[in-house]
Amino acid sequence: MSTSQHWLAMPAPAERTLCQTPATWIGASTCRESPMHWLRAVVFCFAAACCHVAHAQATNPPVPSTTVAPASPTAITPEPIDAALIVTRADTDERLAISAIELAGQPDPIIALASPLEAITRSVDQRRQALSPAQLRRVPIMRLESLDRHWQFDSKRFARWRDSLQIATTPYAEDAAELAQRRASWQATRQQPSAIPPLLLSRIDALITRLTEAEQALAGPLARQMELSARANAMEARLQSGHAAVTDAIGYLDHQLLQVDSPPLWQIDTDSPDQRAVASDALSSGLQIELEFSRAYQGEHRHTQFLFHAIQILLLPLLLWARRYGRRAEINNSIEAATQRVLARPWSTWLLMSTVAMLALEPDAPLLTLQAGMLFALIPVLRLLPPGSKRLLGDWPLVASLLYLLAGLGFFFLSSNVAFRLYTLVLTLVAMLLTGFVQWKAYRAGHARTTGRTGQLLRAAAWVAQGLFALSLLANIIGNRTLAEMLTNAIIDSAYFGLLLYVGIAVLLSLLHLLLSRPSLARYRLTRDHAPPLLSLLARLGVFVAIVGWMIYTMDSFRILRPTYAILGKVLSHEFSFGEFSLSLGHVLAFVAAITIAFWAARVTRLLLQDILQHGTSVSRGIGNSIASLASYAVLMLGVVIALSAAGFKGSQLALLFGALGVGIGFGLQNVVNNFVSGLILMFERPIQPGDVVEVGPINGRVRDIGMRSTRIKTFEGADVVVPNGTLLSEPLVNWTLLDRNRRMEVNVGVAYGSDPKQVLELLSRCAEQTPGVATEPAVVALFVGFGASSLDFSVRAWTRDYDHWLSIRSALVTSIHTALQEADIEIPYPQQDVHVRSLPTTPPVPSIDPPPATA
Repeated sequence: MSTSQHWLAMPAPAERTLCQTPATWIGASTCRESPMHWLRAVVFCFAAACCHVAHAQATNPPVPSTTVAPASPTAITPEPIDAALIVTRADTDERLAISAIELAGQPDPIIALASPLEAITRSVDQRRQALSPAQLRRVPIMRLESLDRHWQFDSKRFARWRDSLQIATTPYAEDAAELAQRRASWQATRQQPSAIPPLLLSRIDALITRLTEAEQALAGPLARQMELSARANAMEARLQSGHAAVTDAIGYLDHQLLQVDSPPLWQIDTDSPDQRAVASDALSSGLQIELEFSRAYQGEHRHTQFLFHAIQILLLPLLLWARRYGRRAEINNSIEAATQRVLARPWSTWLLMSTVAMLALEPDAPLLTLQAGMLFALIPVLRLLPPGSKRLLGDWPLVASLLYLLAGLGFFFLSSNVAFRLYTLVLTLVAMLLTGFVQWKAYRAGHARTTGRTGQLLRAAAWVAQGLFALSLLANIIGNRTLAEMLTNAIIDSAYFGLLLYVGIAVLLSLLHLLLSRPSLARYRLTRDHAPPLLSLLARLGVFVAIVGWMIYTMDSFRILRPTYAILGKVLSHEFSFGEFSLSLGHVLAFVAAITIAFWAARVTRLLLQDILQHGTSVSRGIGNSIASLASYAVLMLGVVIALSAAGFKGSQLALLFGALGVGIGFGLQNVVNNFVSGLILMFERPIQPGDVVEVGPINGRVRDIGMRSTRIKTFEGADVVVPNGTLLSEPLVNWTLLDRNRRMEVNVGVAYGSDPKQVLELLSRCAEQTPGVATEPAVVALFVGFGASSLDFSVRAWTRDYDHWLSIRSALVTSIHTALQEADIEIPYPQQDVHVRSLPTTPPVPSIDPPPATA
């Protein structure tokens, strides 16, 4: 058997699997004889299932209906129908027969499905005939990668076609099985005429004839469907074998990277005319296949193409409008230099953004399309470099773009193996010289002193590239052509792709900065307060995504992505089982990623809703905060459920987990749940809102935010106090600004005895009414409150609507009262206390009892 014959004779794993399944159902072992047997087995299984339904219906009479509930195929022997149910069952089965006949008379769905299958078949056969497995091993790796994409595209297209076939043919198969089962039941009933009145026998005979007629009507469409399915099975076998051959060729070339596959450069011979003709024909057919792939891809991905073209159409007028806006803003110096550079080149920005959109929306597109898009972005990439990139990158963007263009021109040398090898050698030498020139200029310009750690990484990458170029040159000379081509193209492609991502992220951030600086968005607090950190976050996120994308692209270029992906797949999918529970490293990583995204999404949701509801709508104060908080909790809870599902938890395991959580709440998390429920009550009832001035026990301050478990209060001394939500509901809570921002001020004044009370009352009222910030309604009240120990006591009470400055207003009021009393010569007495001094009577002297002094 030849290689091509062996390739054609390769078994199809999918066909074996599909054929073995019905064999297991009916106990047969000859299912693989033809696809026709498989479809007949399916119809037989449906009939067996419906027999079981008939038995159940005979035992328990159902309500007359045209819908039959599915049942498991546990019995295949039809049972007669009870005489009492003959009339009801006859009407139901006759409606089924009429419905089946109408279904058979409708346009056959096979007609619409045959054309897509023919298109897939032509695509598969064209590639199989163009290159045999032996020839695939001599095809360049880039061509094999494109073929692999093509095979994957056809596999996905065929899978969608299979789904359409199943949807179209299921009604026919189900009706055929149901008709066969019911006809068998009526025939079994007809064989027992003694228990059936003669009048019903004619009804049974007519019904059997009608059911047989319906089965014959469905026989034609079912036969055509089985024939089409048989063709599809044969085509699927060829599709899988062809894809396996391409995958094997890629693995073979990867293995050849460390082996000499060509004669040394000094022993190379020119290609013969026949070899050049064969290579030219292969190149022409390969190009034709690529063009067919591109057309088929565009026809299959109409929605993606529509979205891509819509972005292109909408982006250009927006960029032209942004250019006009940028000219006006440039006069006022309100935009950065990087943004001005982007707005001044709208056509280059449009081409670059189109390329980035294509790479993002169509990562599995034909390589010919992706490479053409990246080539179109050469000039825009150089024109849209950020202004500060010259100091960091020097002349490297120009060198990378030039080398990528030269590498693309190597396509014209693929018709000759010798010419393509020599061209690769020359390209490697040019790349080494240009890279060395860039390094020398960077050294002369003091690149190490001005660029820091980023410059250090770039210089290290340049030295690594030089080493790999030297290795490629050596491999090309000694005869390892595969390794030489891979190294040279991988370095050039990865360098240019990194440059494309760098410029694309810079352009996107510039356009986003321009959008956030619009006056129409400046009225939102989110834009004013969070625009700089938001831009910084998006910049870090963009850099992270760009680095990950560049690493994947580079690994694929250096032929290490496939083995790395296979190893990671095995490591991440290895499961650790604990009883019924199983866990893998991939589940853990998926859980961590989902939880991180959930927290980030909840936070962004809260900020957006708070800003929109508080400043963009007319809802009352506090409702926006409650809605935003509840929405963020809902997003967080949904994220947790998704994270648990991503981690591999099933429904029963989640129920067990929540049950254990309930037990934990009952024993040790009562306070946590109490605070959480209290937080929900605070959000619904809204006794306090962010911005309110409250007093909770000894704490006096302004509410900052109401969280899931606690509320943060900023005291007037500057401290942040975290108060559990349960405390706010269980202890007395004073809210000074719940319904309004009014505050009553009271000033007590004492004057000397002898002052005129009426004059004092009038003076106090006048001072309060003339003080700025004192409200006129409620009116000012001055009262004579009593007689003090050393003064006549008065009190003035006034209101202000400016709670935030009530202390300053009270201070102004007190100052005004003091000045007015002084001007009216009304004394403010000091506290006085009378001290009475009383003298005591004198007493006679006490005689001395000391002994007389001694004499000499």
